[in-house]
Amino acid sequence: METRAIPEFSFAYQPIVDIEAQTVFAYEALVRGPANEPAGTIFGALDPQDLHRFDRAARIRAIELAASLGLETSLSLNLLPQSLDGTPDAISSTIEAAMRARIPAQNLIIEVTEGEMILDVIGFAEHMNTYRAQGIRFAIDDFGAGFSGLNLLAEFQPDEVKLDMHLVRDIESKGPRQAIVRAVIQACDDLGIDVIAEGIEKEAEYRWFKRAGVRLFQGYLFCRPGFEALAAPVFPQ
Repeated sequence: METRAIPEFSFAYQPIVDIEAQTVFAYEALVRGPANEPAGTIFGALDPQDLHRFDRAARIRAIELAASLGLETSLSLNLLPQSLDGTPDAISSTIEAAMRARIPAQNLIIEVTEGEMILDVIGFAEHMNTYRAQGIRFAIDDFGAGFSGLNLLAEFQPDEVKLDMHLVRDIESKGPRQAIVRAVIQACDDLGIDVIAEGIEKEAEYRWFKRAGVRLFQGYLFCRPGFEALAAPVFPQ
């Protein structure tokens, strides 16, 4: 069977900042078109059967490009959980690419996209833990917006949890949302998990999360994604 070509693509890199240390904690690799088109144009051009093959290839390309840009921090890479079924070497190929690029395994963060259903949460957790022994860190992305939620957190304690931006947006004026987020922050604190507030655009959102004890942030308030560049963030006073 002839292998279909994957559309051309590239990456933008957006920093995740540590506001206590005033440093870049990691750069997240975000899919873009070859001329900085949004990710939707690439995913829209993909045959659904090629999604997980693309998922694997994208991580390898993101590592190669980041290395060529002189990456000195951690690199955060997205993973569709069901890629592990269609491409069993989804993570091992990522580790091999990092080794070729001279990026230590402990500098890799795999963001598990909660927006894709994990059919076997316990089996998934066991699989991920085999790679943790090699130094890779894991994060649950878009926490609070996907299929697995608390079930995944109960069986698999990641290194980081990224709160979905719909929980973040206008939180300073949303009482029910504040109660939910405080409970998540407390649970993560009890489990030794770092919380990342992503999608921060307003200083009021940032101030609320800072008062709540969050130190890791991502969003336009600090820095927009740099197309094929490791952009430097701005830290609010």
